[in-house]
Amino acid sequence: MKILVKVTRNYQVTIPASVRERLGIKVGDLLSVEVDDDRIILRKVIQEIPMIRLGRELTISDIDRLIEEGLMSNVGGSD
Repeated sequence: MKILVKVTRNYQVTIPASVRERLGIKVGDLLSVEVDDDRIILRKVIQEIPMIRLGRELTISDIDRLIEEGLMSNVGGSD
């Protein structure tokens, strides 16, 4: 798939709807930017830790649980 997009005066480009839909890109998603010679490569970042909704206050136990889940997934352990 090859689509031309225009760079705005603020050096921004719009990702065409067909590309967003194909890759499942949503508002707020992260994209990595890689430069390879004369190419710019955008990749959707798959986040390992689920996003926590804004406005919800994290407790110490929430943070401890998220850390433990991350550590366990990295070493393949379980309780």
